[in-house]
Amino acid sequence: MSPPLPPLLTDADRPWLRRYPSNVPPHLEIPPVRLPELIGKAVEKWSARTAFIFYGSRLTYAQFWDQTGRFAAALSKDGVRAGDRVALFLPNCPAYPIAFFGALRLGAVVVQVSPLYHGQDLTRLLSDAHPKGIVTLEILDPQLADLDASARPPLRYVARLRGFYPVWTRPLVNLVLRRRGLPTTFPTGPGVRPWQQLLRNDGMFPAPPAGQPATEVAVFQYTGGTTGRPKAAMLSHRNLVANAVQCGSWFPSGRPGAEVVLASLPFFHIYGLTVALNYPLSQGATIVLQLRPEVPEMLKLIDKYRPTELPGVPALYQGINSNPKTPRYHLGSIRLCLSGSAPLPLEVAQKFESITGGKLLEGYGLTEASPVTHANPVEGERRAGSIGLPLPETDQRVVDVETGIRTLPAGELGELAVRGPQVMLGYYRQPDETSAVLRGDWLLTGDLGTIDADGYVFIVDRKKDMIDVGGLKVYPREVEEVLYQHPGLLEAAVVGQPDPRLGEVVVAYVVRKPGSAVTAQELIDFVRDRIAHYKAPRTVEFRDKLPRSSVQKVLRRELRAEAAAAVLAPPATGPA
Repeated sequence: MSPPLPPLLTDADRPWLRRYPSNVPPHLEIPPVRLPELIGKAVEKWSARTAFIFYGSRLTYAQFWDQTGRFAAALSKDGVRAGDRVALFLPNCPAYPIAFFGALRLGAVVVQVSPLYHGQDLTRLLSDAHPKGIVTLEILDPQLADLDASARPPLRYVARLRGFYPVWTRPLVNLVLRRRGLPTTFPTGPGVRPWQQLLRNDGMFPAPPAGQPATEVAVFQYTGGTTGRPKAAMLSHRNLVANAVQCGSWFPSGRPGAEVVLASLPFFHIYGLTVALNYPLSQGATIVLQLRPEVPEMLKLIDKYRPTELPGVPALYQGINSNPKTPRYHLGSIRLCLSGSAPLPLEVAQKFESITGGKLLEGYGLTEASPVTHANPVEGERRAGSIGLPLPETDQRVVDVETGIRTLPAGELGELAVRGPQVMLGYYRQPDETSAVLRGDWLLTGDLGTIDADGYVFIVDRKKDMIDVGGLKVYPREVEEVLYQHPGLLEAAVVGQPDPRLGEVVVAYVVRKPGSAVTAQELIDFVRDRIAHYKAPRTVEFRDKLPRSSVQKVLRRELRAEAAAAVLAPPATGPA
């Protein structure tokens, strides 16, 4: 058992509270309720308001809640009970929020499964979670049917994608799907439950037994599953309720019952779940669902539905900035955007704000914290390069990397640790992994950074991404920030490559802007002119695109693997 970190005793230990805008409370009362109870209050208040828009089809809050009850009743009829697990294998479509809250209303635990998973990814995750049932679409079901029977859940709740579109567009949906090579045949066989039929019930289901929201698991949110043994962060109802309430307090300019949120972020990722679903629903927002986060379609949806909030990741904002068709669309409805999941380059933020007139704030979070822990204030000071201040009821400190115990003074580099009601219960059936990151009620984030005297946090890099060049530390983000300053580059990612003499050297993977002819040597010289030579890339690799996760985070692990493999047979460094 790792020793706990000493507590912060008073607000005097929290200098960031003095930097809060006057309309942000320093402390919050987190309602002692399950997540469905929090959203149920919004349903009562805004029952006639549109909750979801999906390519022209609409659901009011009352209709949405009625369908969650019918789904809960269908689960109950199939023998699903409180505490059982129900997996969601879905993109952003109406089935997702209906199934998510239906399962939670019954007291089941939702298992989040990326629809991009297949084969071994799916087998590992489902074998770990052992859900009793899984909700999916007919276009994804073949990936489940191909699994070994021991990994496949006994119950499959399958919806037709076209059934969620307006009636007049449904004939075209299957045509488009077939052109994309996606299956449209509806599955049959034991355990298959057609979505449209299973909702034909009276919506009556047994209420879950009284429990403690602080200890009752609501969601299994997997992290790191593609790099080895999957880890399910167990997020309680209190974790998810707290983070929705914390987000609401941090954005006091929000207008309950009046905002429109474009949900391009996938709900199966914790960032999308909280900032694009739970938090907006708790505020009575209308949520515009986007199946996949593709920029050309996003521009059309913004133009048509006039969202006021657009939570996203830097790659999406950069995609809007660089799309040649962006000037054709009306983007002026956007008032507020929270960027997370990856560092936000200053140039990207400034250009996006000049295009839309809205505010783009960099924030920070991680799966184990439901996920949001920090953000720059809407009305207070935004510090360039900072992830901002801790949200209300969130504590922070920087600790030494060697032990994770010793608290470091302001300005000194170490590992960021956080504490708050949004921090997970632990990893499912992985006590060693849990004890490695939880020190008492403090969570070690794995991110290296500093906290200044006012409490603003500056993340330098992931601890595991740090590059050791002959004993000298290089942080990829620092090099990437310089590369982003070059006018000929669209994207950049930096990793370490094994080197027999220095241990590691720096390698950059970059994407040119259209029409750019910048060379590898020009980029190397560009970096050397601005920061220490040992931080400059030894090699520059040009790519048409960088590998990304489902939320558009650059997959450095893939680039590291490629760089390591290249040591045996080094490729060309690009055009001279």
